[in-house]
Amino acid sequence: MIKRTLYFGNPTYLAMRNSQLEIRLPQVEKNDTLPESAKKELFKTIPIEDIGVVILDNQQITITHSLIARLLENNVALITCDDTHHPVGLMLPLSVHNIQSERFRYQVEASLPLKKQLWQQTVSAKIINQANLLKRRNIEIDNMLHWADSVKSGDSENHEARAAAYYWKSLFPKELNFFRERFGIPPNNILNYGYAILRAIVARGLVGSGLLPTLGIHHRNKYNAYCLADDIMEPYRPFVDELVCSIVDRKEDFSDLSISIKKQLLEIPSKDILIGGEKSPLMVGLQRTTSSLAKSFEGETRKVIYPELV
Repeated sequence: MIKRTLYFGNPTYLAMRNSQLEIRLPQVEKNDTLPESAKKELFKTIPIEDIGVVILDNQQITITHSLIARLLENNVALITCDDTHHPVGLMLPLSVHNIQSERFRYQVEASLPLKKQLWQQTVSAKIINQANLLKRRNIEIDNMLHWADSVKSGDSENHEARAAAYYWKSLFPKELNFFRERFGIPPNNILNYGYAILRAIVARGLVGSGLLPTLGIHHRNKYNAYCLADDIMEPYRPFVDELVCSIVDRKEDFSDLSISIKKQLLEIPSKDILIGGEKSPLMVGLQRTTSSLAKSFEGETRKVIYPELV
């Protein structure tokens, strides 16, 4: 089942009632002209088991602790945003898998050669997906395919960086003078927001597979609590890039994160992808990726299943 992504951008009261998320609007509750019966009809409830991601993007949102606890029990990724509407926090459950301690042990004990091999697969899959997106935009990709095929264990020759330099130079129209950097000019802002949503989905999938998002196979920044999520999301990034390209191509105003743009980015979890030869919503397919990663740590396989952007 496809889990829902909920976005709250206005002052809201969020609580739990009868095992459901209850949404109440303060402007309605404080309206003395409305009868109580009318106010109750304006309340909305959503089954918690249907939810995958919740984004809190207003400084006047109130959420109860009992609701937070129940959301985490159901492996919901809870994202909080600052007063500039950029994601700044991610909350995930500590335990949702029945053999989590065993999975943690396999992950911690994974050998360096295995991690280097997994990173090789990850980089190659990322470059291929980047190449396929460029191909859709009628841009030469022979060099990208060469780099994807030439990635060695651990990407020792840093083909990821070579491919990225060409990719970002070619992806958007020349007149944008685009340079990819976190605090750079738009559409960097849209990419950042989309990647934050993607990162939350990946971290949620890792936790659901009994893995610890902190221990990466390549990323190892001691200040980063989501190194493994940052590793595994790499081949999925081009799906976000594709969505951002469509926004730029339609000449929408992307100088700011408008409601329209956010609405489009919230479709990332339900975006159709091809994975393992089958069509699947991104959030569902991602669970196949994280499950195959867990099996790689356990020694059942040495291959992570990544999606194809075709």
